[in-house]
Amino acid sequence: MSQTVTSIETPVRWFDRRWFVRLLEIVPGVCTWLVLVAPILLSVFDPVVVAYFIIAFDLYWMLKSLRLSINLIRGYRRLHQAQKVDWNQRLEWAKSPNKFLVQNEQEMDKVASRHPEVLKRVWYRSTNGRRQYAQLTADRDILKPLVEHERLLINPDQLYHAVILATVDEPMDILEPSIKALTKVDYPLKQIMLVIAYEERGGKKAEENVHSLIKQYGHYFAFAKAIKHPHNTPGEVLGKGGNITHAGREFTKEIRKRNIHPERVVVTTLDSDHRASKNYFSYLSYVYVTDPNRVRKSFQPIPMFYNNIWDAPAPMRVIATGNSFWMLMETMRPHRLRNFAAHAQSLAALIATDYWSVTTIVEDGHQFWRTYFAYEGDHQVVPIFTPIYQDAVLTESYGRTIRAQYKQLRRWAWGVSDFPYAVRQSLANPRIPWSNKGIQLVRLFEGHFSWATASITLTAVAWMPLFLNPRFSYQTLAHQLPIITSQILQISSVGLIVTVLISIISLPPRPPRYRRTRNVLMVAQWVLLPVTSIMFGSLAAIDSQTRLMFGRYLEFYVTEKATKK
Repeated sequence: MSQTVTSIETPVRWFDRRWFVRLLEIVPGVCTWLVLVAPILLSVFDPVVVAYFIIAFDLYWMLKSLRLSINLIRGYRRLHQAQKVDWNQRLEWAKSPNKFLVQNEQEMDKVASRHPEVLKRVWYRSTNGRRQYAQLTADRDILKPLVEHERLLINPDQLYHAVILATVDEPMDILEPSIKALTKVDYPLKQIMLVIAYEERGGKKAEENVHSLIKQYGHYFAFAKAIKHPHNTPGEVLGKGGNITHAGREFTKEIRKRNIHPERVVVTTLDSDHRASKNYFSYLSYVYVTDPNRVRKSFQPIPMFYNNIWDAPAPMRVIATGNSFWMLMETMRPHRLRNFAAHAQSLAALIATDYWSVTTIVEDGHQFWRTYFAYEGDHQVVPIFTPIYQDAVLTESYGRTIRAQYKQLRRWAWGVSDFPYAVRQSLANPRIPWSNKGIQLVRLFEGHFSWATASITLTAVAWMPLFLNPRFSYQTLAHQLPIITSQILQISSVGLIVTVLISIISLPPRPPRYRRTRNVLMVAQWVLLPVTSIMFGSLAAIDSQTRLMFGRYLEFYVTEKATKK
């Protein structure tokens, strides 16, 4: 399928001038600080305004919390249901959909003849025949679109998956389980290619580790190679983007030698601690080969920070679970979904976008914007409801773990630096309607703005008028405000209850080294949510936005990883 793309770096006249870029970098931080400071000043001079703002904001957050809770339940159901699907069987359907549709309809006729009641609309009766007929009906609804687009489908036997696993100097007990997980998937390993992208700055020990892994596990795959990224490459910032881009370019040379069309290669990027679920490749393959617009899509599995969830300290467990659930909720709003951590894209799209950005430390989220503008707005991130298991932050000591967690979240919050890029490219590309790119810009800005301000506003602002303006205490509203906000937040706590319940049922099995009392701690840990939301949520985001505002650009930080011995 031929793809016409526009250049990512279109000349933009004055849009590229330094003063305009700096103005765009200042805007998010200024807006955040205005919202943080304004309640303090207004509490002194006009506390009534602050009181009504608090009530309005709490009502907004209550509605948002309830909606997110519903999305969390829906997302967890989708995740659970997707694990029951035989994706390899559906890949067989994609090879010859018309044949399987005929078989399906014949089977439906047989069931209907044996169980005539299945054709009657009696919703309260459940029989084996009725359940079987319902399943066949659902299968038919899947097969019909495949028949209609049959000429646009890719034969799954001609599809390859490339895994680019990025590492710096992580030890073998982090790297090896990730490679081993790839050998246990329910997908033909001879259609999987492995590239370990490692950094020269990782040192001799890191180089020995990756070559040892290639030697030990390389024979499982169609192709396996370790590719070293040179240190201090001109034009690159220190980060993952340069590493995986260098590996992607070298890997593309191998693909061209083998005469494989780039559209028939799906590239998944993994970090050193990422472990693919068993059905990841079969599920992704089915979604990819059956999508006529596959090249212009990115594919996002669910990051689940559960590899070491029982070992991590309580604050890190709350953060890890919360981050997992946030992505699960976002999958129910695919129009807001962005690339995060492990994600997949066709090699054809990567070539069109010149792989990943080498000038930002948040190459995953930035890749959405590169692809979005390359294809003139015709780009979407498709959720894949299966996990990529990842590590919660854990280091050798509690203090170092706290610091590592903060630095990781601050780096994630540095995604706010995409705002200047997205605005400039929007101004430079008149072919994308403003009704489209304007909404995308608002979503980008609102997401980082809420990240920085919501937790602090909910926790601290409600008490400011009473503490900062003693005269306000004589007004009736002053005595009603705590009662009103308390009642609103009690209703909002439904979201926390839902989160706790799903966190309990989704936990991996408790390791034998822990007693059953650990289960109690897994519930009690959620009292830390207000603290973690402010310390590791709002403050990390404020830190990133303030740095961007003053031009103190954040450098890449490799999150330290350790395992429980």
